[in-house]
Amino acid sequence: MSTPISGDTPHIARHGPLRLAGRVFYPVVVLILALVVATIAAPETMSHAFSVTLDAIVHYLGWYYVLACAGFIGFCFWVGLSRFGSLRIGPDDARPDFSRLSWYTMLFSAGIGIGVIFYGTAEPVAHYHNAPREFASNTVEAARYAVHLTWMEWGMTPFAIYIVVGLALGFATHRRGRPLTIRWGLEPLLGRRVEGWLGDLIDIVAIIGTVFGLATSLGLGVMQINSGLDKLGLIESSLDWRVTFIALISLGAGISVLSGLDRGIKWLSNVNIALACVLLFWVLSFGPTVFLLKSVTASIGYYFNHILQSTFETDFAQRSDQWQSYWTVFFWAWWIAWGPFVGTFLARISRGRTVREFALGVLLIPTAGICLWFGVMGWAALHREMFGPGGLGDVPGKQVIFDYLAGLPLSFYSSLLAIALIVTFFVTSADSGAFVLAVLSTGGLTRPPAPTRALWVLLQGLVSIALALAGGLSALQAASLAGGLPFSIVMIALCVAVVKSMQRDLAASAPPPSR
Repeated sequence: MSTPISGDTPHIARHGPLRLAGRVFYPVVVLILALVVATIAAPETMSHAFSVTLDAIVHYLGWYYVLACAGFIGFCFWVGLSRFGSLRIGPDDARPDFSRLSWYTMLFSAGIGIGVIFYGTAEPVAHYHNAPREFASNTVEAARYAVHLTWMEWGMTPFAIYIVVGLALGFATHRRGRPLTIRWGLEPLLGRRVEGWLGDLIDIVAIIGTVFGLATSLGLGVMQINSGLDKLGLIESSLDWRVTFIALISLGAGISVLSGLDRGIKWLSNVNIALACVLLFWVLSFGPTVFLLKSVTASIGYYFNHILQSTFETDFAQRSDQWQSYWTVFFWAWWIAWGPFVGTFLARISRGRTVREFALGVLLIPTAGICLWFGVMGWAALHREMFGPGGLGDVPGKQVIFDYLAGLPLSFYSSLLAIALIVTFFVTSADSGAFVLAVLSTGGLTRPPAPTRALWVLLQGLVSIALALAGGLSALQAASLAGGLPFSIVMIALCVAVVKSMQRDLAASAPPPSR
């Protein structure tokens, strides 16, 4: 039996028009400011400390990340195909608040965002020049494996992580009437303890990971925007311009987040996907069209033939963890750090969906889009490296996509299109992130007050500016990745909790035994 949403949390005192949950909000602000100040004051020391921590986690616990993320994918398939699939995320008679198209565009834009532009061409080229395992670099086999690895790292794993968090929170909020915070997803396991210090700690960890995960991603996007404009000869690449872009785009995010989900965020997400399709069609049309169609088709078979082995691959036979720490485990920890943000947002927009549609739809449909994007953009760049002038570099860089587009007809306009796409992804990530932070910092209000949302846009912008001024993006990125470790344990607990919740709901809806 489902329960209506209460919309409030009686045990948390909220103060003033912002309606902040003080036990969660104030410790978060203190910790955020302390990390930012420390990074500005001693960026090299902080960067070294975080790097050492990250290296230790990868070396000793890389296998754990690999097993955990493979387990999350298996969990999503099992839930989607099981008897739980007919349950709804919400009352039994609930219907979705958004069309299926808008739902997919919002979850895709929030869950992946700027990264697809940054890594779309750069990552396959980097793998091609630095092939792992038994493949020799700069060979056809290295190219095939490069695209395969990119699909694996950007495909099902991030969305499986988001599904675990979103499903647990969706059941807690839309079926049991609980506030939309991470702690309440664990209520079936922890009971009333979620109302105490343990619940506060869970939400604090979730908010801090979200803030620094977003700030790092937004900083990445600003560097790429500045690099693209510099490539076009419009604006030189400089710190001053990056700070200016952060301020301007944060203003745009503030306008969007204040207009709400039904207008700003939904509209921007639809624009994101439309622009991405235009850029994809541009590359497919002006690039090596027949080669791209052949290579993407061949990659599908290669992916299914190697995906199981690649999913469980570790660097056990290597003397160094450098490759896996820079790629697979790096991404696994990064997606987990983003889990609270995207999972909470996904739970908010998924009321009325069935468990089967949620688990399988979110897992497979965006993955297909990811494979199409990285397949076309990746193979296009690889074609240049294999049969053309090359020169795109052997490490991921903010300028790789613009270097590739420069070799196509009408490159000025395609580069402007890429910059516009980065900006819209930037704003979408910022405003959906601010919305989720407002939800978490008010104790789970599904419609947090406008001033609270505006406050988080401001705080996000300030953190991003501070990181840009300090040059501390890499240090805080390492910190957010390390923060993914404790949240991975929370995610395992969320899997158990949501299964207990679904079992209870199925038992309650079952007809009484006949006499």
